[in-house]
Amino acid sequence: MFAIRSCIVLLLVSLPGVPAQKADDENSHRYKVGIAQRSFSPGADYNWRGAQTHALITTVWYPAASAAEEQPQWLGNPQAPFARLGKAAPDASLAQSPARFPLIVLSHGTGGSALMMAWLGTELAAHGYIAAAVNHPGNNALEPYTTQGFLLWWERAKDLSNVIDQMLADKTFGSHIDSKRIGAAGFSLGGYTMIEIAGGITQLSLYRDFCKSPQADGICVSPPEFPGLVEKFAKIEELSANDPEMQASVRRASDSFRDPRVRAAFAMAPALGVGFRPDSLDKISIPVAIVAGTADKNVPISSSAQVFAKHIPRAQLTLLPGVGHYTFLASCADQGKKSRPDLCVDDAGIDREAIHAKTVGLAVEFFSVHLR
Repeated sequence: MFAIRSCIVLLLVSLPGVPAQKADDENSHRYKVGIAQRSFSPGADYNWRGAQTHALITTVWYPAASAAEEQPQWLGNPQAPFARLGKAAPDASLAQSPARFPLIVLSHGTGGSALMMAWLGTELAAHGYIAAAVNHPGNNALEPYTTQGFLLWWERAKDLSNVIDQMLADKTFGSHIDSKRIGAAGFSLGGYTMIEIAGGITQLSLYRDFCKSPQADGICVSPPEFPGLVEKFAKIEELSANDPEMQASVRRASDSFRDPRVRAAFAMAPALGVGFRPDSLDKISIPVAIVAGTADKNVPISSSAQVFAKHIPRAQLTLLPGVGHYTFLASCADQGKKSRPDLCVDDAGIDREAIHAKTVGLAVEFFSVHLR
């Protein structure tokens, strides 16, 4: 068993449909959920990573007034949807009590989208949080993928920091956000983004060296969303030679992207543990919770989740037996299961919605404690 430094490890041996864990008094009340869309423009000099859309397209779930009429939400054609996204009331009035709510910014996985985080965003809103999920430029399913969007991982934390800026300034939500109670949650590469925004520093050579070693595992294999990505990463300096913006980004890959406004980070199946400087993980001072599946072949826990738990002081690690990587995506409808079984069909005996319920419970408990 690997050594654990100031770390709480929870190994769950059974996964029934467990309700969310008990939260504090503020979060014990369940709100109606509203949903809104925002298009944020940070500035002309922003690194859009080759994306067509020069805006941070963001979905916001929030506690809504009791009169709000929630409606089923779907990903794709409602007549043949790809996935179920829970219930929410579009553009409903914000709940008036309390006067201010904590904010959680959400980061999706490689090639995913904000809406695939709906299972968490809607539940956070129901428990009294404003949850804002960004579509990372060049790396989201709303438009064609770009090489820069998939290679320049470290730029993602800036997306979240800019969403925080824009949410605090938003005419609807800004005055209702408690700026001293901001957290973040993310899945897969979004989990990497959690460690980055908490203070972890990327070192590209560490990832390269790992992938050349006998210990190389699934984190060194190109994701199905972008075949050949690992090979492109090996030539990232060469690829950026004729792209000044990309070249500048590569030069700042080992900068710190810590956002001091983020007081707690919740990482689900976080990726690229071997790509961080261990000494930077040792210095992370905010609470970090990590949830991962023991059957994750895409992001094996030995090179990511357990690396983070080993180095981040007082990190909380929860391992879910038999759970794979994509269980942390939204629950798929029949169309999704038929068209993308790799994303939508879990191993026998795994109940995706039960895993979601357990993870929501852990997130609500974690944020209720650390964003008081």
